[in-house]
This record gives sequence, C-alpha cells and structure tokens, in this order.
Amino acid sequence: MIDLDANATTRPTPSVVDAVRRGLESAWHNPSSLHRAGQGARAALELARQDLARLVGATPRELTLTSSGTESIDLAVRGALALTGRRAIVVSALEHPAVRDLAAPLEATGVEVRRLPATPKGRVELSGFERLIDDDVALVSVQWVNNETGVIQPIEDLARVCRERGVLVHTDAVQRVGKLPVDLSSPEAPPIDLMSFSAHKFHGPKGVGALYARRGLSLPPVLHGAQESGRRAGTENVPGVLGAGAAAREAIAFLQDPAARDRQSELRDRLETALLEQIPGARVNGDTAPGARVWNTTNILFPGVEGEGLLLALSERGLCASAGSACSSGSVEPSPVLLAMGLSESDAGASIRLSLSRLTTGEEIDRAIGVLVECASRVTQPRP
Repeated sequence: MIDLDANATTRPTPSVVDAVRRGLESAWHNPSSLHRAGQGARAALELARQDLARLVGATPRELTLTSSGTESIDLAVRGALALTGRRAIVVSALEHPAVRDLAAPLEATGVEVRRLPATPKGRVELSGFERLIDDDVALVSVQWVNNETGVIQPIEDLARVCRERGVLVHTDAVQRVGKLPVDLSSPEAPPIDLMSFSAHKFHGPKGVGALYARRGLSLPPVLHGAQESGRRAGTENVPGVLGAGAAAREAIAFLQDPAARDRQSELRDRLETALLEQIPGARVNGDTAPGARVWNTTNILFPGVEGEGLLLALSERGLCASAGSACSSGSVEPSPVLLAMGLSESDAGASIRLSLSRLTTGEEIDRAIGVLVECASRVTQPRP
C-alpha cells in the first residue's frame, strides 16, 4: 500500500511499538497505586509526559493526558464555558468535526455559537472578527492547521485580539504538532490558553491525546476523580502514553532538522506539480503561497471526477487517500470545509486530500503519480 492519508493517521515507528510493548509487559501496574510497581509505572508515565511537554514547549503540569484530540477539544470548550460562566463561543467554518459537531449539542443547551467565515484560499476571514468578540464570549476556537487543505491559520492575530479583550483562546493543533515547530514557552509564541493535540498524527499510538492549559488556568473537570490533577479521571493508558512519549522524542529530532522537513515538502510539491501538469484542469484547493501550508498536505480538485469513485479506484490499486476528515470519510456528502471556501458541491465532491508522513518515500510518490493519473482518467465523467 502507498499511504497518502497521513492526516487521518500515521504508522507507528518501531521505537513507538517497542515503547508500547514495554508498557504492556513491564509497566502494566496502576500508576495510582502506592506500591513500588505502581510507582514504577507512574515514573514511566511522567517521563513520557515530559517528552510530550518538550514537543510543544510546555511544562508537564500544563498537560492533561486524554484519549484523543477530540476529547481534548471537548474538555477545552466545555471547560472554558464552565470556567467563565459565559454563554457564547466563536469557531470558524473550517473546523474539524470535533469542533463543528460539538456546536449543535452546545446550542441545544443555550450556548450561542458564532462562526467566522472562510476565504476562498482556506483561511479564516479576519475582517469581521473583532465584532464577534464581546463580554458574552467564553472562548475562541480555531484550528492552527486545517486538516483538509493544510492551510495554516492566523492564530497569532486571533490570539492577540482575544488577549486584549480578555477572551480565552483554544486551538486544535492536531495537524500541526509533530509536523511544524510549536514552542508555547517562547516570547514570540501566540498567547494561546488551551491547545489540543494527538499522538497518532505524528507516528504515535491511537488512544492518546493531550490538552495544554496554560499555567494558572484551572479548568473544571468533566470526568471527576483524582487522576490528571483532578482534571480528567480514569486510570491512565500507560502503554499508549509511553508510545506517545517515544513518538514525541522522534518528532523533536525531526523538527530540529529543517533539511528533513524540506525533503518531505519537496515530495509533496513533486506530487502536486505532476498531477497539475498531467491532469487537465486540476487545481489545488487552498493557499499555495510559500509558508501558507503545512509541508505534507495537498487538496486537489479533479474536474469531472466523482471523488468517491476515484478513492475506490485508488484503493483497488493500493493507494490510500481521503475526501476530507477521517471522522467523516464514510460520508458521501461534500466537504463542509471546501463548501465554506466557496467551492460548488460538484467541485467539492471532485476533490481529494493527499497527505504525506515522515516515512513517505520518493519511490512511493513516483508510483502514486502514475496511479493517480491513470485512475483519474478512468473515472472522469464525460462532459454533457
């Protein structure tokens, strides 16, 4: 298989698998137990937490371990509403379903959800942002990197306005952490209050997420109990967290080597350029200016192609891709993100996301180009 669906998940590396195995075999005791074996599991857990904290420039106490990025997002949004007592939040039209699908149940409880529109290039529209911020707003939640187009959102500008207005800022950084540098301790970092990320997006195991909450911000718990400093009850997933810590260490090494990131970015560009040259009318959805996207993602419109049919044809040829968020990959509905960018339903339905990982090779990209060109020509619908 050629995996070009890395924004959905990534393959665990051998060191991650070894760390999970170690957790299952030798650190399987309850880390809340007082006996020596339990405290050994606790020590291993806390070392992994330190690695995850180093990955994002946080202190270990600022991280709450969760089961996923989605849970981290839910904890942040509901926690901010409970903490502030305010009854409005601001989100963008480009959000992942973890945020987008949370809006409806919140609105049913009386929370007002205000939405930032998107530009055709896939960035949030900032022109009316300040008008949305008032004393009723508990939180602004905007992705740092969009999961479908890879476009980097202007978190710095949004966070600066929110800090001036006394409004909390949360960012879904699931598609940034481990791919681009994040250093929340830096004086140049955007003033983010809450940030969610997930280990399986940077070659860690599934079932491990984290919520960063800046020092001094005490979110009320959603699950009550003693674990995770009282923020999130439940016995910690020690094997998974050990795997996440190993993934964090490898991601740190990758991020400290700009040449490695450039090599993977060149592979994305090679893929994108070849498809645009060889498939008539193909175009990229989202901003393609230098530095506007994360290095691993392209979202391409194949004119006259039915996206679901193309994905099935690619799968038969051993190539994994996606029409959008993995959480909605079973749906045949056009991507809400692409519709928010102004694409028609037919164009959104003819678009697919191709996303690379650190493990993607040049040989895989060259094979993928041939498969994509052949399958796109095979499933193209005749024009009326």
